[in-house]
Amino acid sequence: MKKDVHPENYRLVVFKDMTNDYTFLSKSCAASNETVQWEDGNEYPLVKLDISHMSHPFFTGKAQFVDTAGRIDKFKNRYARHIKK
Repeated sequence: MKKDVHPENYRLVVFKDMTNDYTFLSKSCAASNETVQWEDGNEYPLVKLDISHMSHPFFTGKAQFVDTAGRIDKFKNRYARHIKK
């Protein structure tokens, strides 16, 4: 294995899935400005995730429709004049 390729700053980090508030503790070198108190009473850096294995449709078997940007409304507003009534 090559020397000086892998980061040296691995530490315990709490990851939080923002769609369902699922949290888990894992080793990572991901940067974070926030901290959170974990179940063991210690504070760890917090990394917020948009999706994890607890909310991803492939792992849950349920399709979730999340329209965060209002894409359907934007489309309807943009092309409303072209739709015949």
